[in-house]
Formats: sequence, C-alpha cells, structure tokens
Amino acid sequence: MTFDPYVLLPLAAVLAATGGIAGILAGLLGVGGGIIVVPVLFTMLGLVDVDNSVRMHVAVGTSLASIVITSIISARSHHRRGAVDIALLKSWGLWICVGSIAGTAIAGFVSGPALSAVFAVVAVTVALYMTFTAPDFRLRDRLPTGVAGASAGTTIGGLSAMMGIGGGTLCVPFFNAFGFPVHRAVGTAAAIGLIIALPAAIGFVITGWSLDSLPAGSIGHVNLLGLILIAPFTSMTAPIGVKIAHLLSPRALKLSFAVFLFITAGRMFYSLV
Repeated sequence: MTFDPYVLLPLAAVLAATGGIAGILAGLLGVGGGIIVVPVLFTMLGLVDVDNSVRMHVAVGTSLASIVITSIISARSHHRRGAVDIALLKSWGLWICVGSIAGTAIAGFVSGPALSAVFAVVAVTVALYMTFTAPDFRLRDRLPTGVAGASAGTTIGGLSAMMGIGGGTLCVPFFNAFGFPVHRAVGTAAAIGLIIALPAAIGFVITGWSLDSLPAGSIGHVNLLGLILIAPFTSMTAPIGVKIAHLLSPRALKLSFAVFLFITAGRMFYSLV
C-alpha cells in the first residue's frame, strides 16, 4: 500500500516530535522510548489505513529498531555517571536475549489485538505497582539468582519484545523491588534495552518479510519511514532525559514513570474496545 501525500507531511511531523519525546523518556526512565513510540505509531498507522492485522506488529517492530539506537546513546550517558551495573548485565544478559528471541517468535504468530492486550495489561500493572508501593518497598534485599534469576530475565526479555519496549518498563520496578537503587535501575535498564531490541528487531523483520499488507517503505514489520524520522530525534534528546533523571528524587522518578504508563495503557485499552 502507499501513503496519501496529503497525510504524509503531518505524519512525518508527528513522528519526529514523537522521536524527540521518546528520547527524553529513554534517558529519564530507561525505557528505550518504546512506551511512547508504540502507541503513537499504532495510532498514526491507523490514520493512514494500515491493515489492522499488521498495524500493531509494525508499531512494535519499528519501535524496537529505533530502540537499538536510543539504548546505545542512553546507556553510554548513564554509564558515564556510573549508573550501569556491568556485573548484572553479564549475569542476566544471556537470559534476557533468550527471552527476547522467544517473545519475538510468539509475536509473529499472534494477532494484532492480542499484542495490544499484552501491552495494555502489563503497562497498567506496572503503573499500579509504581504508584501505590511505598518508597522503601522491598520484596528482598537482593536480586534472584540461579533458576529464579534466569526465569525473571527470560520473562522480562520476552514481554518487552512483544510490547516493543526497551526493558525499562519491567526492569526498573523489578530491580527496585529487590533493593536496587532507582537511578541505577534506570541506567542498567537502558543498557538492557539494547540486548532486547537488537534480536527482536531482526526477528520482526523476518516474521513480516513476505507479507503484502505492510505499509510502504517497510522491511518486514519495520517501517523505514518511521525509523528514519524517530531515531535521529531520540538520539539527540536522550542525553537531556539522563540529566533530568539525575536531578529528580527517586519518588518523583517513580511517579513520572507511572503517569506515562497509565496514559499509554489507557490508549491501548481504548483501541481494543
């Protein structure tokens, strides 16, 4: 299919603005920007009559491709501030990657509304957790190891790949519940975003490779127009988000995270109705 030229310019402007906002959020919250990119892309693709059977898949795949770039820049900025836990990346990285691959494979076989439902349910669950748990809430004082740690990493990677997010949406509250300082959780989550997004983006290209209902300029489920417009702006604004993150209190950071999750979850629930 092709885009109507009368909607191409405003679509491009909205995607560019989305990229700028997503970049700030990537640095601020360690979320890779996908929590904003996915619902906005989903809405914009609907306005240009992209088939509903592939609309959510394209939004997720394009978001993941942009997160590859955003996560690198955001993680480097956090690392310079000493907020990335390298030991945790080494111990959890393999399992998060395994989960990402598995989640991508599952996403290739489920419907678009099913992916929207996954996004909405997980987002609102995390938002409720972040809003109503006390600042000093802890399940334990250290992260799980062994089989429990591997299972947690695989689950986070799988759900994040299906949602088109960089991992921060799940990593930040999970790490914080196990005694991880919130700023360090955000910084480490930014690096985890790359581990999730790279294999997942490749997977979404493969699963959508032979489909005829994709929008113009797509390689599999990754739309190049969206990627070209979003990625440069996320790259430019991610360091701004990092600076803001280190100026906010942990409580303010958690509440900011929750507000954005409620907004995006509400949009997805609305699309299902």
